[in-house]
Amino acid sequence: MTEAQNLDLKECLAVLRRGGVILYPTDTIWGIGCDACCPEAVRRIFELKQRADAKALISLVGSEGQLERTIADVPEVAWQLIEYNEKPLTIVYDAPAPMARIAAELQASDGSMGVRLTRDEFCAELCRRLNRPLVSTSANISGHTAPVCFSDIDARIIDGVDYVCTARRDERPEQAVPSTVMRLSGGGLFKVLRP
Repeated sequence: MTEAQNLDLKECLAVLRRGGVILYPTDTIWGIGCDACCPEAVRRIFELKQRADAKALISLVGSEGQLERTIADVPEVAWQLIEYNEKPLTIVYDAPAPMARIAAELQASDGSMGVRLTRDEFCAELCRRLNRPLVSTSANISGHTAPVCFSDIDARIIDGVDYVCTARRDERPEQAVPSTVMRLSGGGLFKVLRP
């Protein structure tokens, strides 16, 4: 990681550990994040995005072990999907593990939860050091276009978080590429929700 990323890592961890909200580059687009076990911080993100709390947010984990500690049952097919999918893959699982103490606001009405095992070095390290899943939602007001790069992010989002990462602000990808989203149920059945 670069020196700027190491500084961001240190600052993000300090903010997350005290229940704050960060703006950070993810393996897809810029995201708003917080500790997935902190209900107050999750509610702040819903307010910041002006998003209905009936629409659950996804979380990132930084390792296979962290995924297993976060989700009650990770079907075998999930590992195959994660390994062979070329794009970042978010999987909606039946339920979080009770011991994970995931904020209820991150679960859909049926109890399911969306999680992505990130391959991004910075995000994975942040999740591992936090030792908890990290909320990851696009850095936009609900109903507005997701920002392709940092300069596209609404000032209300930037002003509403506790820390804004400094690394990767100059990156200008041609287009924002959201993750593929699949719903995976017990027994290994899966459905593509977003290609």
